[in-house]
Amino acid sequence: MRSRRSLLAVLVSVLFFALLQPATAGAASRDDVRHYVALGDSYTSGPLIPFQRLDPLGCLRSTNNYPAVLARELGNTLLNDVSCAGADSTDMTERQEIPLGYNAPQFDALEPGTDLVTIGIGGNDHGVFGSVISTCPELRDSDPTGNPCQDHFTVDGVDTLKTAIAQTRLDVEDVLADVRNRSPEATVLLIGYPRIAPPTGTCPGILPFADGDYAWLNDIEETLNAALATAANNGTATFVDTYPASLGHDACADRPWIQGQHHNLLGAASYHPNRRGMAGVAGVIEDELAARGW
Repeated sequence: MRSRRSLLAVLVSVLFFALLQPATAGAASRDDVRHYVALGDSYTSGPLIPFQRLDPLGCLRSTNNYPAVLARELGNTLLNDVSCAGADSTDMTERQEIPLGYNAPQFDALEPGTDLVTIGIGGNDHGVFGSVISTCPELRDSDPTGNPCQDHFTVDGVDTLKTAIAQTRLDVEDVLADVRNRSPEATVLLIGYPRIAPPTGTCPGILPFADGDYAWLNDIEETLNAALATAANNGTATFVDTYPASLGHDACADRPWIQGQHHNLLGAASYHPNRRGMAGVAGVIEDELAARGW
């Protein structure tokens, strides 16, 4: 999710807890291992999940995000993780401005011989996730049992965020086509977003949305994931749906995959996956690869 003020606040915390880690895993010859490139936004990079890498620090990239967990589970895999907090589809081909510098275009990591590419992108396109998180909590007090955030984003009967998501689908289709051109032999997996809100019930102390906006938040996430699935089906990628597996692990759950409204300085940034969530997503991806004979 893209929020400059939030990212800066997280960055200050990371300065105290980050450890420098190598950009790739393992020291084996390139001929002996599979080359895995991870592309994506903060739901891939893992802000505040120990330990944070410093290459660059502003990307808030964890050594225990799902690409790192997956690479360790697969074995014999050389990981080049270039995911970065705040990234959207444009940051695949353009350098991304981050606190204290820039992240290179993520596509620079792709090679003709790359074997595996995972992409976690789309939530920041057209400000969808950022708009929800920055707006909905502030509207709760105006109508705690209603759906003021849904009303806010509905103009002349049209949900403007769903309209934006329709454009996101086209953006992601272009991303996938470009990945295939750059790495024609790779297995390309487009990773969906895990569940944030429960299907029923509320937990305003953790997820401070109005009661009626919980169902709408689920609808927005499901719409986004459906758009990503369509983008994958229209290209040469496979959509990996993490939403079903995260049922019972929303921000309100006893064993959540998603952090609530408050940063955990040694665990996860607010409204982002924690280490348990990253392991859960990695498990879903591993199952997909196992079905393909990896």
